[in-house]
Amino acid sequence: MSKLRFRISMSLDGYVAGPGQTVKEPLGIGGERLHEWVFPLEAWRRPHGMKGGVVNESTPVMADELANIGATIMGRNMFGGGPGPWNEADPWMGWWGRNPPFHHPVFVLTHHVREPLAMEGGTRFTFVTDGIESALAQARHAAGGQDVALAGGARAAQQYLKAGLVDEMQIHLAPILLGGGERLFEDAGALQDLALVKTVHAPDVTHLKFVRT
Repeated sequence: MSKLRFRISMSLDGYVAGPGQTVKEPLGIGGERLHEWVFPLEAWRRPHGMKGGVVNESTPVMADELANIGATIMGRNMFGGGPGPWNEADPWMGWWGRNPPFHHPVFVLTHHVREPLAMEGGTRFTFVTDGIESALAQARHAAGGQDVALAGGARAAQQYLKAGLVDEMQIHLAPILLGGGERLFEDAGALQDLALVKTVHAPDVTHLKFVRT
């Protein structure tokens, strides 16, 4: 069976978003700093349609993270568009423009029904209203034998971690302190079955890989 592989950037004090999250500032105050390590990388810029970029110790980590992924699961907050029913008059299309960097099926956890959204480059968003197990089953079917990425945010990750469904977890630990916001492991349940198997030190980040034993 394909693996569910979770990856996320986190501060030293355990936050994956800063305080004061809003629709316009979804990562909260200081939350963008969690991702400053990845923005200059060629491995990040290329899928986003940008040229150039640096190659460093994070490059093989990114390559490994993207390898053999056939579908992605994410929460409603990560897809964006605000809480509550979808605005049919002015539908939210995601943060990534007309050609998102996924290029495969993406399953969005939500409480509100919405028709699938096909984008350029092979990305298709499907909105799942019947729970995390259904989203995972649909994603595995769509992945066709490849693995499934769990992209976050924190609430979606907590549900899968608590249910013991995460097979691999990659924490990109940024050397910053946010002092508040959204904690990754809040109410995540027992995590003892996830064991650290690899540590990579890179500019502005330490990569910690865990696998389920």
